[in-house]
Amino acid sequence: MQNPALILVDIQVGFDDHGYWGGERNNPDAENKAKKLLDYWRANELPLFHIQHCSTTPASLLAESHPGNAIKEIVKPGPGEPVIKKSVNSAFIGTDLKARLDAAGVTTVVIAGLTTDHCISTTTRMAANYGYDTYVISDATATFPKTGINGEYYDAETMHLTALAQLNGEFAHVLTTAELLEKLG
Repeated sequence: MQNPALILVDIQVGFDDHGYWGGERNNPDAENKAKKLLDYWRANELPLFHIQHCSTTPASLLAESHPGNAIKEIVKPGPGEPVIKKSVNSAFIGTDLKARLDAAGVTTVVIAGLTTDHCISTTTRMAANYGYDTYVISDATATFPKTGINGEYYDAETMHLTALAQLNGEFAHVLTTAELLEKLG
């Protein structure tokens, strides 16, 4: 794995309001795992990118005018660390993320953040389609429960695991934080 870039997606304060997102999310330790990844990237001076969702819906907790738009303190961008703002699920659409990755000579991306079945999945699929060797970190991602098309309830862990299953082997390698750090040496 040469010159891997870390992409931290939407680790924002607005996701702490579980009621707004439909109920309790899975994996409450995701931010702590993302912090471990961030610490490794910083210590090894590897390329990293913070992605910030900026909803165009004024009432959204992720709208730029709302305090929920802020990136959580635990992974707060440091001086000089790029923050890429997006308004759709993919971190590549309407941003210069691909140009920045390519300019840095990145061929491998490691993706973590929120939420597994939305912005993580969409960004991962696009990264793979662009030809990056893509890794998703299962314990540094999380999501919320969903209601199915016939009104059935799907808990957050089921949503998380099925989203990861759809990505694994087809669009990405799905690893835990410990597995990835071991792979990096």
